[in-house]
Amino acid sequence: MADDRQTALAEFKRSMKWIVVIGVAMVFAALAYMRRSGALNATTIIATTLGVFLSILLGCGLFAAAFFSEKSGLDQQVTDATRSERKRTHS
Repeated sequence: MADDRQTALAEFKRSMKWIVVIGVAMVFAALAYMRRSGALNATTIIATTLGVFLSILLGCGLFAAAFFSEKSGLDQQVTDATRSERKRTHS
């Protein structure tokens, strides 16, 4: 079980690194597109950078966390605990 958790943690860290790289690339792509479409000012750059990067990080990070939870065995522990709790209350 500990080996599964270590493997899942290593995969989660690797996934998060890729998510950050992809988020930075998406910010550059969004800023390049906006620059071709019109003038950029500091407020637009800051808002676009934060909006795009945080949206990518939040969306992909939550998926990565869900996969980590399942692969590390944490989901099974919760399932087993709630199943045993239900058996005790219904008996």
